Amino acid sequence: MPGTKIEFSCNKIARIKDLDELAALLFPGSREQQKVFLAIFIELKYAKGQFIPYLQPLCEKYDFTPRILETVRSKIRRMGLIDHVSRFNKTHCYREGWVFSSRFSHSLVRLADLTRDFKERKDALQERKDLDLFRYL
Repeated sequence: MPGTKIEFSCNKIARIKDLDELAALLFPGSREQQKVFLAIFIELKYAKGQFIPYLQPLCEKYDFTPRILETVRSKIRRMGLIDHVSRFNKTHCYREGWVFSSRFSHSLVRLADLTRDFKERKDALQERKDLDLFRYL
């Protein structure tokens, strides 16, 4: 299974202006995977209702292999950028396919909230707990 490693820092994130720069951040070192990510993202963005029933036709349209499509699709699904919709989903009119997901953006907001909360000084009990955690590691 391919990893979901992404390379980011506050400076890299601040410099992102276009979708290709986001692709480079999410798929460091692989131009082919960046190309497939862009194809999926753009097709979903401009599809009617931001819904695509099948991703396989993108291979022929954008000239890449089904194997790399599957690799990229699985990675962006694990990251929470896209999601597979079951035909039992009433929200999408009982159609099966692919849609954007909000799990990735919600996770980043949660991470930001956690770091802000962890920096707050609460009380002596919290300080003791933090020091104990340090000792256990």
